[in-house]
Amino acid sequence: MSNVPVYPRLSRFKTAAAFRERLEELGLDLPLDARILTAAEHSPLAQPIGIFGKIIGNRWCIHPMEGWDGTEAGLPTEYTRRRWRRFGESGAKLIFGGEATAVRQDGRSSPNQIMAAEHTKGGLAALLHAVKATHREMYGNTDDLLVGLQLTHSGRFSKPNHRDRWEPRIVYHHPILDEKFGIDPHDDSVVLSDDEIEEIIACYVQAAKIAYDVGFDFVDVKHCHGYLAHEFLSAYTRKGKYGGSFENRTRFLRTIVDGIRSATPNLHIAVRLSAFDLIPFHDDEQTREGNKKGIGIPHSFEHCLPYRYGFGTNAADPMRYDLTETFQFIQLLRDLAIPLVNVSCGSPYYNPHIQRPAYFPPSDGYRPPEDPLIGVIRQIEVTRAIKKRFPDQIIIGTGYTYLQEFLPLVAQAVVREGWADIVGIGRMALVYPQMPADCLTKGSLQTKLICRTFSDCTTAPRHRMISGCYPLDEFYKELPEAERVKEVKRIGGRG
Repeated sequence: MSNVPVYPRLSRFKTAAAFRERLEELGLDLPLDARILTAAEHSPLAQPIGIFGKIIGNRWCIHPMEGWDGTEAGLPTEYTRRRWRRFGESGAKLIFGGEATAVRQDGRSSPNQIMAAEHTKGGLAALLHAVKATHREMYGNTDDLLVGLQLTHSGRFSKPNHRDRWEPRIVYHHPILDEKFGIDPHDDSVVLSDDEIEEIIACYVQAAKIAYDVGFDFVDVKHCHGYLAHEFLSAYTRKGKYGGSFENRTRFLRTIVDGIRSATPNLHIAVRLSAFDLIPFHDDEQTREGNKKGIGIPHSFEHCLPYRYGFGTNAADPMRYDLTETFQFIQLLRDLAIPLVNVSCGSPYYNPHIQRPAYFPPSDGYRPPEDPLIGVIRQIEVTRAIKKRFPDQIIIGTGYTYLQEFLPLVAQAVVREGWADIVGIGRMALVYPQMPADCLTKGSLQTKLICRTFSDCTTAPRHRMISGCYPLDEFYKELPEAERVKEVKRIGGRG
């Protein structure tokens, strides 16, 4: 179709100079080095930084992820432990949360999400041992390594008992997401009461104590990607003490923090935040080609203006962000003595091109409505704005994987320029966890391992399979699920 945009793949650009020309063609401002610097060459990514009274050894971070590969009881499996061992191999000195860990049964995003509970302490301890023992074996010690555990409740996106059936617990009815995910807008039984919210808060506090008992350095109270804590931030239309005003919408966080500090005063706290959200998207039927998904287009939103259903969203035009309350939230974190903030955006469920730019969509997504580079730089620019406003906060940048070969060239330039303190990798770490070590010791990459954003790591769990890099990781290539993923893509489109 002539009206379907085609964006050049990054593999087309063989040099930093050619990549820079593409950025200039798009009118994008992005710092970019000419080559990868090693630690011996004083790479900005090799510089130590102080966090929570500890000096960590470099500016690389592994983002928290979820493998959908635990047991029904919430324990990690060998798949989970393998992933954590690979995080230890990475050379990154900050493991930010490691795994999205549910604080209770009804908040699991799948029946195989791991949990923080008394009966899972041994399993969580095994994960911490896996990452530390591997890191010690590879790099001599763990004195400059910081490891956290991400705590979460999936809220609207809960599937605790069956992978095919949503069991949502929501903060408020959303005029677009209710319809998109099959929630009856008149069914108030799925809306959490204040009493139920306070029960969940108690579960966060208990989960944090478990993390501390196991030996984690900090917990991440997850506020991103459309999950429960993130939804509180956009609860403008909710009545009562957890909705409406900024004070009420942040009461969930503040009460959790107070509870953790009271129960476990020596445990540090961090937050991963969707700094902004935009309107939900869907694939356009008019641009579908054969088994390919359509181009992503926004859901109609004229009926719900001003748009009061997104945090960091421009109420008059929800296709644009507004960082007014984002800055207010970061100031709140500062006031709460939470110095470490991992900046993300959007949601993988309803606007994945915003949250994790990719050339190939997941099976429940759509083809990108913009050059994915625009999505990468949008996140980098927002992170830069936050860092500029709050220079004393430690800010982690997200959204770099799509940059592929150019990731370290941008990352080291961004850190040098002070746009972020630390750069994290998520999907890239599934197939190529050694990227940080290769950059800092060799100044080169293993190109055959670089994530090309095929999105199989998302398509698989969307179809009741464990997450992993099926195209590039030899371990996952050999699993029976690899053929099933190929079949899903053959029937339902690329990705």
